[in-house]
Amino acid sequence: MSDSCRTACEAKVAFQSCKSPDANDRVQFYDSWAQNYEKDHALMSYRAPDLAVSALSDHFSGSPEAALVLDVACGTGWVAKKMVERGFRHFVGVDGSGGMLALAAQTGLYQDLRLALLGTQPLPAQTDGFDVVIIVGALDAGFAPVSVVRELCHAAKPGGLVCMARGEHRGAPARKYKEDLERELDLMEEEGLWRPVGIKQSDRYMEDPHLNPEREEDTEEERFIGGTVYLYRKSIRPSVQISH
Repeated sequence: MSDSCRTACEAKVAFQSCKSPDANDRVQFYDSWAQNYEKDHALMSYRAPDLAVSALSDHFSGSPEAALVLDVACGTGWVAKKMVERGFRHFVGVDGSGGMLALAAQTGLYQDLRLALLGTQPLPAQTDGFDVVIIVGALDAGFAPVSVVRELCHAAKPGGLVCMARGEHRGAPARKYKEDLERELDLMEEEGLWRPVGIKQSDRYMEDPHLNPEREEDTEEERFIGGTVYLYRKSIRPSVQISH
């Protein structure tokens, strides 16, 4: 049951708890977190769905009503709800938590919902099947491995868009993840799999979940972490493998 009296402190505890190194523990935590997931993110001024959907919509030239969207790590359906506001209507969702998928089903927005743990199980999506592939928030150390981005690209139709949003969390693991991710993105571009459409950065992606909300000495800038939205268009021609 959702707790209508949640506080920012409780939300931060939840954010800190979701990074268990054990995948099964993470799934169990997300199952139990599902009812408070959106409320806790709102308490943390989480802007990732808005940032991602805005960047995607600015570069989507087709008919959103006809587009088929693969919403990866879809959670409770927050991203799909934002995309509906932009005219998108057809969604397939993938998530590793059955509890999250149960709430996503209640939105009535998804034509299909599929249970799969990214990096542990193959992405359950048809190759070249989607006009838009979007993932918000899961690309970080301890969650979806960098290798998942190739699966996202494979799922997109030739000429389709792949949108990825992630927060710039502080700490060595997050910095290393970003380096590895951007190296992979560049390599995939060199291989001819896709081309960049745009990179949009924000200095107010969300409040830093690792700061004490009662610390009065933190400045407004210190309270927030930045974030990046990466947008790529899948190549229409077959990729050309290059040697390194």
